[in-house]
Amino acid sequence: MTTVDRIPATSTTGARTLTDVAEAIRTGATTSVQVVTDAIEVAERYDKAVGVYLARYDEQALEAARAADAALAAGEPVGPLHGVPLGIKDIITTREGETTAQSLVHDRTAMSGDAVVVERLRAAGGIVMGKLTTMEFAIGMPDPAKPFPIPRCSWDLERWAGGSSSGSGSSVSLGAVLGALGTDTGGSIRIPAAYCGITGLMPTYGLVPKSGTVPLGYTLDHIGPMARSARDCAALLDVLAGPHPSDPTLATPPGADRTGSVTGSVTGSFTDALTGDLTGVRIGVDRLERVNPEYDPALNRAFDAALDVLAGLGAQVVEIELPHYAEMTTADEVIMFTEAFSHHLPDLRTRWLDYGAATRRTIGTGVYYSAADYLQAQRARRVGQKAIRRTFEDVDLVLTPTAGGGAASLERVKDGFFQPGGIGPVYTGYWDTTGNPVMSVPFGFTDDGMPLGLQIAGRWFDERLVLRAGDAFQGRTDWHLHTPDPLDDVPAP
Repeated sequence: MTTVDRIPATSTTGARTLTDVAEAIRTGATTSVQVVTDAIEVAERYDKAVGVYLARYDEQALEAARAADAALAAGEPVGPLHGVPLGIKDIITTREGETTAQSLVHDRTAMSGDAVVVERLRAAGGIVMGKLTTMEFAIGMPDPAKPFPIPRCSWDLERWAGGSSSGSGSSVSLGAVLGALGTDTGGSIRIPAAYCGITGLMPTYGLVPKSGTVPLGYTLDHIGPMARSARDCAALLDVLAGPHPSDPTLATPPGADRTGSVTGSVTGSFTDALTGDLTGVRIGVDRLERVNPEYDPALNRAFDAALDVLAGLGAQVVEIELPHYAEMTTADEVIMFTEAFSHHLPDLRTRWLDYGAATRRTIGTGVYYSAADYLQAQRARRVGQKAIRRTFEDVDLVLTPTAGGGAASLERVKDGFFQPGGIGPVYTGYWDTTGNPVMSVPFGFTDDGMPLGLQIAGRWFDERLVLRAGDAFQGRTDWHLHTPDPLDDVPAP
């Protein structure tokens, strides 16, 4: 594999948002064929070096783009994602090809066809470009001993893209797709979003159906959108959210009837909520410096600047401390590892070495937890959920860093194992345990040029306010529009 030491960050001139491109297609300013062709050219140029795709569906995508342009020319009704290129994390099924979970162990014949979320993207006009790299079973680490791409950060190819929705993060950052699906059990949407300088939303647990997805932690898994902007994520969530009979874990928002229609504070589309104004919104800030000493000095500067922007939008900002932080992050690990161990136990017994080194180590940890440990973690989870509800009686949103710094060096991950120092602190698992909606948005850079991510969390089913805050912030800043461009040092394949 050809790599370079650094990909220089540029200004915002090369960035294209999903919503802007969708509008350009609808108005005839461009065509779906042109947009899809551009996306294919990006993949041709950079995929081998960056490790974005496990499978590309170029011909099917171009055929779908031609059909999209023909439908528009004929005056047929079109959906909000009409003609837009999208990527799917390869633990979510699509009809074009097999789902690998980036593993030698996964039974690729066990699941087929489109997952519910993929059906919904297609019904809205989206075009599936391919299956994106992931960490094995959404929990492993880059492992050169296995025959899969190593997902690299699009800003610095000697760094990791983050996981486990690795290809989802880097593909959006590069422009190989305009939006992608990720999954999140301990941070797998938000970590790559932060490392790759894009926006990623983990919705409330149970808002988006998971049918057709390889499970990791049954009571923790989320599917959510990853794209350049909060507005893009809102447009994707408009399509993805809602009940489906195939997923019994789906929850009903407050005020919803049995069809999922809602009234009250969560009424209307997610994009309708993007007013650009935060007047009177109470925001609690926890910088989490107490949690881990490996805290990049640029984070506080980025926080101070972000809080000034939010205050200028009318928000009221106060310092808080998240309740039971250590207990909730521990509960996330205990529940995740126990549920994953239960699911994988038959294969662990017979195919131990076929798993990647980090995957078998993390999932295998589940053997050390008893049923009592698992139940106690679930009890602790309920305590934490009640406590964070009380926090949200005093504030409307909570801000924390997504991670303690920029993307981790691949030198820290050798043969699938963490080396001393690991990937540095991440602050994501807390919210998987509580189930609240939380979004990572870019809000600055480290001193050595790596993107930094800001988490915006809200009350259960209050994605509209989370997205509204992210969109308002991005209306006053351009961090989300910076791209790792021009990648001039990467030779053509």
